Amino acid sequence: MKKITYILACACMMGLTSCADTFLDLEPLDSRTDAVYFKKPEHFREFANGFYGQLLGWRSSIMEHMDLQSDLVNSRNGNQAYLGYGTLTLGYDDARWDHYNNIRTCNILLQRGEAYSGNQSEIDPYLGEAYFFRAYNYFYLLKYFGGVPIITVPLDTDSPELQKPRNSRYEVADLILSDLQNAISRLPKEQNIATSDKGHISEQGAKAFKARVLLYEATWRKYNKTSTDYEGSAGPKSDQVNEFLEESISLSKDVLDDEVFRIWNHNNELDNLSSRYLFCLEDGSQTGGYGKDSNKEFIIYSVFDRVLNAGAFSLNNEMNYIYPTRKFIDMFVCTNGMPTTNNEQFKGYQNVTDEYQNRDYRLMAYVGGPAESIGSTSGYGDQKFRNPIVGDKKESANYPVLRLAEVCLNYAEAIMERYGEITDAQLGISINKLRDRAGVAHLTNALVEKIKKQLNSEKELSEIMLDEIRRERTVELYMEGFRYDDLKRWGILEETLNQSRLGRVVGEAGYSTPFKDASGNPTSKYDAKSYVYGEETVITGDGKEHACVVISPKANSTVRKAHYLWPIPQHQINLNPNLKQNPGY
Repeated sequence: MKKITYILACACMMGLTSCADTFLDLEPLDSRTDAVYFKKPEHFREFANGFYGQLLGWRSSIMEHMDLQSDLVNSRNGNQAYLGYGTLTLGYDDARWDHYNNIRTCNILLQRGEAYSGNQSEIDPYLGEAYFFRAYNYFYLLKYFGGVPIITVPLDTDSPELQKPRNSRYEVADLILSDLQNAISRLPKEQNIATSDKGHISEQGAKAFKARVLLYEATWRKYNKTSTDYEGSAGPKSDQVNEFLEESISLSKDVLDDEVFRIWNHNNELDNLSSRYLFCLEDGSQTGGYGKDSNKEFIIYSVFDRVLNAGAFSLNNEMNYIYPTRKFIDMFVCTNGMPTTNNEQFKGYQNVTDEYQNRDYRLMAYVGGPAESIGSTSGYGDQKFRNPIVGDKKESANYPVLRLAEVCLNYAEAIMERYGEITDAQLGISINKLRDRAGVAHLTNALVEKIKKQLNSEKELSEIMLDEIRRERTVELYMEGFRYDDLKRWGILEETLNQSRLGRVVGEAGYSTPFKDASGNPTSKYDAKSYVYGEETVITGDGKEHACVVISPKANSTVRKAHYLWPIPQHQINLNPNLKQNPGY
C-alpha cells in the first residue's frame, strides 16, 4: 500500500512556505505516515504552512478573479467572454472543482489533530489555520456552484463519500461559518504574531473573513431567495438573513475597533496617489520611502518577493488589455462628495482632461488620466496594480485577499441592509476613512439629502444611501474581484451586464483628443468610424445625452439567471451520477 507523500519545502520568506507545494495523491492512507509525522507541534506547523499557496495570488489564473467579467471594464482577455457576456457552457472545466484537493489537505491535518497525544494547545494555531482554509475553499465552491458535497474527512479511492450527493448551499454555508468560528477561537491575534511570521492568518483575519461570508450569504438570500437552488435541494432551516447581518456587523466592528490595522494613507508624500501605490509596495524606493512593512491595511494577503518568491507573470503586460468603461468612470464623485450629474464642479468632456478635474483621487490612481499611449478601445487605461518597480518582470508585491477597506465597506453595507439606516458616527469609522484618502467630502445623512435634491430623485433617502455605499464599494475595490459576485448577491447581474459597454464621449463639435483608434493609430478627434461598433447616445455622468464609443454592444451579452452559478462539471457528474446539475444547464 502506498502512503501519502508530503513534500514540505522550508519557508521562502517571512517564515511562510507559500512557495512550497504539498502533494497528495488520492491513495489509501497508511498508518506508517503517522509513525514519522504529526508527532510534534512543528510537524503540524510545517504542514499548515503549505496551506498558504491556496490563497489567491500572482498566478496566471488571477485575471479571472479580478473584474474582467463585470460592467466596469472591457478586456481582450478571454475570461470576459464566458463570464461577463453569458456564454458560459456546460462542462467548461474542472479547475474550480479541484478545490476539493485543498479541502483534503485541511481534513488530513484536522484528523491528525484529533489523534495528537500531546498538549492540544500546542497545535491549536495550526488547527485554526486548517479550519480557516477549509472554510476558504468551501466558500470558493459555494460562490461558483452553490451547494456541493460536504466532505470533512480525508477520502481514499474506495471511500463511499465519493458518491455522495450535493448538500444544499445552506448546509455548506453553515459548515463554512462553523469552521471560521473554530478558526477564530484558535488563531493568534495579529499583534501576537512574530514579525518573521507576518502573513499568517490571525484571529482578526478570520473574523473579517467570516463577516464577508455572512454579508455575502445574507444578501444572496435576501435578493435571490431560493431561485438558484438545484432541483430537490433542501431550503434554509430558518430565515437567517437578519441574524447573519447582525453578526457581520459585530465582527466587522471588532476588527475596526482593534486598530491593529489602519488605512494606508500617505497622500501628502505621494501626490494624492496612495490608492495606487498601496498595491505595488516593495522596498520603498519608488513609493516615497514606504515599503511593505508600512502596510497595515492588508489583513489577509499572499506574500511575494522579487527574488525569493516572484509571481508567475507580469501584470503590467496584462493590464494593457484592460479598458475601464464609461460607466465606471462616471462612478467617481467630485471633491464635494456629490455625483457628477448637475454638479458645478464637474467640467464635462470637451477636452480629454476635463472630466478628471475636481474628482475623487482614485480616478487618477486607478485609471491614470486619458489613455494616450496605449491602443485603448475605450479611451481609458488601467493603472491599479501596475508596479513602477517591476516593469516587465514578474509580480512581487503582496496580493491583497482581504484588506481593512473591505471591512469598512462590509460594516456599512450590513448596517444598511439590516436596519435601513446608518448614523454619521458609523459612517465616520468606516466609509469616511476611505473618502479621506480619496480626497472627497464625507458621506453623511445630510449629504444624501443634498444628493436627492441634486438628482431630483424620487428614491427614498435610505435607497440613495444604500446606492452610495454600493458605489463606494465598487470604486474602492475595483479590480479586486468583487464586482461580479456583488452583482449576483444583489440580484442585478442580468440587468447590469446585458447593456452596452461604452467608452469616451465622442464626436461632438470642438472635442479634440490625442486618442488612438482600435488599430492604435492616432486620431486628431474622436471618429466613430474607427470603431467596430460605432457609437451610442446615452445619458452620461453629467446627466446629459452624449454620443459614446461602443466597445461592446448590448447584443453581445446574454446573461440570465442560470449564470449566477456555474454548471457542475460534466466529468464530475460522470464520476458521480448522484450529483444534480444546476438549473439552466
